[in-house]
Amino acid sequence: MALLKVRTYPDPILKKKAEPLDTFGPTEQKLFDDMIETMYVEDGVGIAAPQIGVSKRIFIACPTMKRGEEFVVVNPEILEAKGHEVGAEGCLSLPGVSGDIPRAKKVRFRFHDRAGKVQEMEVKDLFARIIQHELDHLDGILLIDRVDFNQRQQILAQYQTL
Repeated sequence: MALLKVRTYPDPILKKKAEPLDTFGPTEQKLFDDMIETMYVEDGVGIAAPQIGVSKRIFIACPTMKRGEEFVVVNPEILEAKGHEVGAEGCLSLPGVSGDIPRAKKVRFRFHDRAGKVQEMEVKDLFARIIQHELDHLDGILLIDRVDFNQRQQILAQYQTL
């Protein structure tokens, strides 16, 4: 497995909408494994392909942070979102900062797993937050795009001093 370079703000790929993935061969399997390894090395609970410079609709999510419990999520779409909560979120592409981000408390979503099989899941709390955060990455949305102007300025000022 290879460790991948995590792209950080203001890298332009982070603002680009990612393209669907339609193949699940050996090249993609290696990419999934490399993303998983990179996520753990970076101490994350999720990582999206644009964050490693690949503009494809892929992310890895692992709310438990335990090896072997990762979800490879390809071409996801949220089918239903319920509830509302505001919680602190960090981002591997904005290291060292966090923001209070509003999210749905529970989401039902459809995706392809690493074998290309269509799956549907309903998740809540931290797992739902991870799904929404990583899906934002696939749409070119960063956590600083989810906060008001004042909080955005505070986050960016803190980020620039790090």
